[in-house]
Amino acid sequence: MKATSKRLWALVLTLAAVLTLLTGCMSGGVEDEAQANQAQTPANQGPVPQIPQQLTLVEGVPQLTVYDVDSQSYRQMDMETYVCGVLAGEMRNDWPMEALKAQAILARTYALKFMQDKKSQYSGADISTDIQEAQAYDADNINQRIEKAVEETRGQVLSYEGELPIAWFHAHSGGKTELARAGLDYDKEEPGYTQSVLSSDSAKAPTTVKSWTCQFTAEEVGQAAADAGVRTGVVKTIEVGERGSSGRATTLIINGKEVSAPALRLALDSTRLKSTLLTQVKVEGDTVTFSGKGYGHGVGMSQWGAYAMAEEGQNAQDIIGHYFKDVQVVSLWS
Repeated sequence: MKATSKRLWALVLTLAAVLTLLTGCMSGGVEDEAQANQAQTPANQGPVPQIPQQLTLVEGVPQLTVYDVDSQSYRQMDMETYVCGVLAGEMRNDWPMEALKAQAILARTYALKFMQDKKSQYSGADISTDIQEAQAYDADNINQRIEKAVEETRGQVLSYEGELPIAWFHAHSGGKTELARAGLDYDKEEPGYTQSVLSSDSAKAPTTVKSWTCQFTAEEVGQAAADAGVRTGVVKTIEVGERGSSGRATTLIINGKEVSAPALRLALDSTRLKSTLLTQVKVEGDTVTFSGKGYGHGVGMSQWGAYAMAEEGQNAQDIIGHYFKDVQVVSLWS
């Protein structure tokens, strides 16, 4: 009886050990699989923004009515087709793939945020190809690289606390990006997702955006100040007033009166007065000369900064995470 009892206890202990090993293997396998799936799908890690309710969905993808300013006609297309045209208009189609993918995510987010908060000036359109209203658009420059960048980010947008942020971007930071209130004269509370960060923009950027000088007549600047809401008369004196985190001018003092620098830039010509990151302003007779660095308002992602980061081996999410704070990339459709 004692020998039989010992044999039974040995059998029980052996079976218990085997079951423990099997349970451990099974739970480890499930955990490893879950981790693998999570690693393969970085999107959808947080709250997902809502697609604007007015948009029709086909298999989950928003369908748009886009006003084409070139043909002066309305075109029906899905969001991914629209993003291809925007990406081709906003970036060169031979740029590094991860920079293109970052721009595609921003373009998709920007478009949805526009349609959520604004109404196109072109009656009956959800959005237009008018760069003054929304984003650049160039269907002629769509190539396989553009299509690949859009397809590999299909449905992906930025999410900030479950909402669509304004996905700002600009051409060249001049070395450091800016907050929205300083760079854009944004009249609301500073968004929680904007930040002023160093940006090592690519050395391959044209010299005309790295640093530049432009000239206007004193009368032109005075008229632009009036268009920006401050009557200064013909410019006799001008100097930088306040500056933002990046060193960008937020105000200019013209003939002793304070004028918004971002508003003056737009009123003068933002393709000539390329940024408010001014290094010198002077009046000589009837000529006002501005010197500065960078191209664009300086808020959000620098495109030449994205170029440099992509060349260094960083991916689209790394790029976005550098320029925006506390945002996630999530998928709204696949």
